[in-house]
Amino acid sequence: MSESLSTGFDARIFLRHLPQSPGVYRMIGADQQLLYVGKAGSLKKRVSSYFQKQHPNARIRSMVEQICDIEITVTNTEAEALILENNLIKEHRPRYNVLLRDDKSYPYIFVSTTDRFPRLGFHRGARRKKGKYFGPYPSVGAVRDTLSLLQKLFRVRQCEDSFFRNRSRPCLQYQINRCTAPCVGMITPQDYEQDMRHALQFLEGKSDEIIHDLVQRMESAAEHLDYEQAANYRDQIHNLRKITDQQRVSGREQNLDILTCVQLSGLFCVQVFTIRGGNILGNKNFFPGHVEGLNEAEVLGAFIGQYYLMRDLPDEILLSEMLDDQGLLQDVFSQQRGKKVVLTTKVRGDRARWMDLARLNAEQALKARLSSRAGVQQRFEALQDELSLTEQPARLECFDISHTQGEATVASCVVFNEEGPLKSDYRRFNIEGIEPGDDYAAMRQALTRRYTRIKKGEGRLPDILFIDGGKGQVRQAVEVLEELQVEGVTIIGVAKGEGRKPGLETLILSDQPEPSILPPDSMALHLIQHIRDEAHRFAITGHRQRRARARRHSPLEEIQGLGPKRRQTLLKHFGGLQGVSRASAEELAKVPGISQKLAQTIYDVFHEK
Repeated sequence: MSESLSTGFDARIFLRHLPQSPGVYRMIGADQQLLYVGKAGSLKKRVSSYFQKQHPNARIRSMVEQICDIEITVTNTEAEALILENNLIKEHRPRYNVLLRDDKSYPYIFVSTTDRFPRLGFHRGARRKKGKYFGPYPSVGAVRDTLSLLQKLFRVRQCEDSFFRNRSRPCLQYQINRCTAPCVGMITPQDYEQDMRHALQFLEGKSDEIIHDLVQRMESAAEHLDYEQAANYRDQIHNLRKITDQQRVSGREQNLDILTCVQLSGLFCVQVFTIRGGNILGNKNFFPGHVEGLNEAEVLGAFIGQYYLMRDLPDEILLSEMLDDQGLLQDVFSQQRGKKVVLTTKVRGDRARWMDLARLNAEQALKARLSSRAGVQQRFEALQDELSLTEQPARLECFDISHTQGEATVASCVVFNEEGPLKSDYRRFNIEGIEPGDDYAAMRQALTRRYTRIKKGEGRLPDILFIDGGKGQVRQAVEVLEELQVEGVTIIGVAKGEGRKPGLETLILSDQPEPSILPPDSMALHLIQHIRDEAHRFAITGHRQRRARARRHSPLEEIQGLGPKRRQTLLKHFGGLQGVSRASAEELAKVPGISQKLAQTIYDVFHEK
């Protein structure tokens, strides 16, 4: 059931009719902007608490002043309200809610158990394939490290099926002793199955069982005088014990996460340590947004709901802070998992040491982030001083163009703010309809597309627009912004210096007659170089991807009357596409199935281009 207010909001009238039921409330601001989403065991009590005469939290007071409307949804239970609240926060990302910025699906290790020679591989996304999934791991790096260990220990394949099925000889992984080359029959299915079983046991945290099995095999090989094989087993046991000792949390096999929240200078860090099967899978730092006026327990409570709902849960979650809704969260998580999940803050022994380690990691991450932020802030201040700006810029954009002799032209736009690169606002533009190699036209098209969208309300204007180029590119930017009637943006061209050496760049300011050269040790120049290099990297990456896609497309596919069989016949006859492109119309007509008219058409396609 939902209720909403009229635009003339009167808190007293609204509160009078609120039910005592559990549910979700949504604070609405001007222009229907969603300010905040919250859940309550009693809507009447919870919503009424916001309208005290003098609320102690300045952040809440600021939000209440902006409320134009409140909408409520009554639920059957507080657990339903918790789930709905987090779904709405993820969908709408309200201004006053604590936000978990990194909300990507987490990576797993996938084992294709239905194959004759199963493979281990990286997986992210929906788990629809038949096989086993191990994880989730806290980061891509943690998955890669684990896969690398498995290759060293058990030498099972990790190549894609398309690569595996088309081998005629062992690949490099076999030569460096990282695979047993099942693709070309260098290992029997039975022996490979044994290696895969050990790999799965390792992922399940059953290293002791693997070692026991390997010891028996080593002794058996020694009894049969197969000393070389016995030595291989011995080395494998040694490496496995070494790695297990490094990874093992304690003697018990356990699946748990350790969450700690630390605050420093108004910035919060939540550290998540992931432990599965008694082994550390890795850790990850999160820096939640919209946390003004909150304490560690409130931030951790808001974080944990967004992080775990609709995600795989461990047996136990250790928390650095006691949460107000800890019992409710435990019930909801247990229901979601179909198995009990324990949330606890009381830790001793090994667990207390791991909690201290997580807290130390969070503190180090905060200090590094604050240091980085301070460095970026100093560079922004130096940029204001060097350019004699009346205000410190808050948002910078930089454009660059990349192509290979006019082919697959791509323009990039990267964005920096006072925290550094703002990658969520990066954009690429595939440039079409221009003379190949015309960088001015490419820049003009990219700028027009970018700022037309911004004029329509699809983004924010920058304070400074950097262009990787000289006077010609700057002129294009000035003309585009004039046509679109965009004002208040400082335009600066970054022209490469002599020999393209860093530190010799010339700055061309659109509103100044003479170019400017900053000292090589200038912090402002370092910021400009950073954003220029990032724009170049982003552009060239996009260009290479586009060029690769184009080159996978054969021009023969465009020719009407030339089906797959005739294309295959042509390519075999001339030894590939390059041979076809060099052939004359007469030579093409000699190929079976190619008429004189079709041969001329094929010839024209290549030679007109």
